[in-house]
Amino acid sequence: MFRKTLLHLSLALSLSFVLNNTSFAQKADTISTTLEDVKYAYPVKYYPIHAEGQDFRMAYMDIPPAQLSNGRTVVLFHGKNFAGYYWTNVIKALTSRGFRVVVPDQIGFGKSSKALIHYSFHQLAKWNKALLDTLGIKRASILGHSMGGMLATRFALLYPETTEKLLLENPIGLEDYRSFVPYVTTEEQYLTELKATPESIRKYYQTSYFTVWKPEYEELVRIAGGITNSGDYPRAARVAAMTYSMIYEQPVVYELYNIKVPTILFIGKEDKTIIGKSLLSADQQSLHGQYKLLGKQTIAKIPGARIIEFEACGHIPHIEIATEFTVALLGSL
Repeated sequence: MFRKTLLHLSLALSLSFVLNNTSFAQKADTISTTLEDVKYAYPVKYYPIHAEGQDFRMAYMDIPPAQLSNGRTVVLFHGKNFAGYYWTNVIKALTSRGFRVVVPDQIGFGKSSKALIHYSFHQLAKWNKALLDTLGIKRASILGHSMGGMLATRFALLYPETTEKLLLENPIGLEDYRSFVPYVTTEEQYLTELKATPESIRKYYQTSYFTVWKPEYEELVRIAGGITNSGDYPRAARVAAMTYSMIYEQPVVYELYNIKVPTILFIGKEDKTIIGKSLLSADQQSLHGQYKLLGKQTIAKIPGARIIEFEACGHIPHIEIATEFTVALLGSL
């Protein structure tokens, strides 16, 4: 009897150890939907916003020049699957040359509130303009990557007097996705977003963002994948679906000819990004998202625009070819 009791106790302790360690593993892989667990390279501040009867806060970094100021500011707009944390090398390059750099996490992304609102590029642009006004910044060069390129374009269209230069790094929205990607409702997209896992995100990043996968890219997966383990992930997934609808339903491609500010495109020529790509057949995919063509087509639509193209580079030049990108960026500024 005594030996049986010891055996049961031993089994219970073993099971407790396994459960506790499994729980610890899950917690270690979990990242909150507002990235409290992710340390940014520079101090994060918050700008309060009130909209649709709710109070939100917009996270941002405001980094002063690392040496004598040149009196100029660059604002960095992140892509849909990212936030301010992936701009570190660009910030360092700019501040080392005397630029002030402002890096917002857009509402719905990064450390900012995951607001359940109507998402609009016009509204996001307005909030960014209000942030710059609060910071006393009257003019700035706006660099937008991916979705941030659509937002930067809308910002330049709305606030040309504030936009010193428009800098677009592999922006999405260079074609009207509505014309060839099947429509899905926000609710349907939400159900798709709920299925995301760290493994599916890694596969997507490997096949969609980079020409050659490197170990240092795992940090991007750790952050995006860790969020899917959070108990609050359903809210983040709904925001992701709402911003997908924003991109799909609010094209800027037809207004490119209205841009009145100096514009430069930075294009990784191997990029083949299409919003809603999984909804297309292989043959349909081959007809769209060809950035080696889209870049040239786009500068033809924007008065006076220039293009800088990068060989053997995909969707994120500022990470995949960091040195080459920052040299080109600084030269353009």
